[in-house]
Amino acid sequence: MSLLTGDQPQPCRLPEPRTHITGLGCYSVGSVDCRESTKEDYLDSMEPVVFGVVELPRRSRGRLLLHGMVMFGREFCYAVEAAFVTPVLLSVGLPQSLYSLVWLISPILGFLLQPIIGSASDYCRSPWGRRRPYILALGIMMLMGLTLFLNGDAVISALVQDRSLKRIWAIVIVMFGVVLFDFAADFIDGPVKAYLFDVCSYTDKERGLHYHALLTGLGGAFGYLVGAMDWGHSSLGRLLGSEYQVIYFFSALTWMVFLIVHLFSIPETPLAKDISLDVMTPNALLLLSTHSSSGGYGSLHGSMSQESEADLRPRSFSALGEANSVTSSAKQPNKEQKRMTLKSCLMAMINMPSHYRCLCVSHLLGWTAFLCNMLFFTDFMGQIVYKGNPYADHNSTAYERYERGVEIGCWGLCINAVSSALYSYVQRLLLPYIGLKGLYFVGYFVFGLGTSLIGLFPNIITTLILCSVFGVMSSTLYTIPFNLISEYHREEELQRKMGKGNPAGQDRGTGVDCAALTCMVQLAQIIVGAGLGALVNMAGSVIVVVLSASTMSLIGCLFIALFIRYVE
Repeated sequence: MSLLTGDQPQPCRLPEPRTHITGLGCYSVGSVDCRESTKEDYLDSMEPVVFGVVELPRRSRGRLLLHGMVMFGREFCYAVEAAFVTPVLLSVGLPQSLYSLVWLISPILGFLLQPIIGSASDYCRSPWGRRRPYILALGIMMLMGLTLFLNGDAVISALVQDRSLKRIWAIVIVMFGVVLFDFAADFIDGPVKAYLFDVCSYTDKERGLHYHALLTGLGGAFGYLVGAMDWGHSSLGRLLGSEYQVIYFFSALTWMVFLIVHLFSIPETPLAKDISLDVMTPNALLLLSTHSSSGGYGSLHGSMSQESEADLRPRSFSALGEANSVTSSAKQPNKEQKRMTLKSCLMAMINMPSHYRCLCVSHLLGWTAFLCNMLFFTDFMGQIVYKGNPYADHNSTAYERYERGVEIGCWGLCINAVSSALYSYVQRLLLPYIGLKGLYFVGYFVFGLGTSLIGLFPNIITTLILCSVFGVMSSTLYTIPFNLISEYHREEELQRKMGKGNPAGQDRGTGVDCAALTCMVQLAQIIVGAGLGALVNMAGSVIVVVLSASTMSLIGCLFIALFIRYVE
């Protein structure tokens, strides 16, 4: 069997309904009145089919790898952005006190629009599927943003002759490109995960997510590796004009190829139109089951109403949560299907139990520390470690030193990506000994200690060695909080089964809690964008970047030790 074959449907059995429905009429078994019981009996009898008995085809390893290639391309471009956005902005003349504001616009837009766009994809009726139209649109936006970000200065220099006007337009175009890219790259992860959940069985979802994580790490490593090379003095650099154009060439090519591969990796079934109970067939049930067991990425939870077409709407939930944790909602016929809105998301976060709220606070502290360091690390290397000047003339020695520092900073971020992948396996070994809370504390402590040493001893060898602690923090932030969410929900489920749970909290799902954690990432980016530039301007040195990261991380250590609830 080849890698791309093996998408075989699993055997399934459709249970016999108690009341049989045909296109002409119906007949019942027993003396039940057909007109009164048809819909209710049919839903009850077919509930196992609609909510989980019909199994999706098993996906081969090759198709799952092709599906995950989009994560390689996305992380490749993300790495280029993280490494070069600050040097590019400073090189076009953006004041140092304002350069962090570019990170402020995109998360604000994401915080406001993500629930709306997420819910819209759940109801997309495109013949190409629910998710792929959004993935394609966001992918094109990413490419446009990348083009403006890395080529804006060159294009404006060719079109505008006035020096002051050229500087203003270059700043505007580059900033717009960064915001557009960042917005699209943040949003695309949701529909990509939802696409995976829509087309894969329970087992394949786990395998697919594993490949996504693996390819994300590899994409980041290769992206930083490309940025670390000196393309300016190469034949390709002379051919294309500058090293930024070379990096754009590799980034755009990688993204376009892997986006196309992803979009054609696994067929996606369109959302069913006008499904009626009166003409329900096994094929319609299979289609309905596909959407019912799949996950949206923007809704709190789904439920079944008693109105004709509304009875058969697909249930949806956050793709950041577990795709398989949604419970059957056919037992709650009086509730209308709810879409996630900004208001409902905020209310859910406000009313969440205290241990969830503490987890959100610790996640906010961790991401604030991590972003302080990662978004400005190459600038730190260029200005502090290599004593360069991004505002100097481009043919000066000071600017060449700065560029060299940026390249070495990319090597450091490549070390971060590799160490993140390796530490994910070390976590499995440490988990039986120190538990999830211990791993959470260790990740923050190691990162805080490492960044403080980088700030105190900013030399090349020490900094590159300590870049490995960035990977420890990265792996911690991407795994441990979500594992804690899962464990908290498991404990609550056990308590409910023992009759000790709170009935009022039974409708709470993992989706909203995972969405709350994701909002903390965006809030951390807003905090960093709003405050770090002013802090650098007050201190007069970029060294405050790593010291701020260290301080926030060590505060997070204390918070974890005092407020995060321990689980076995």
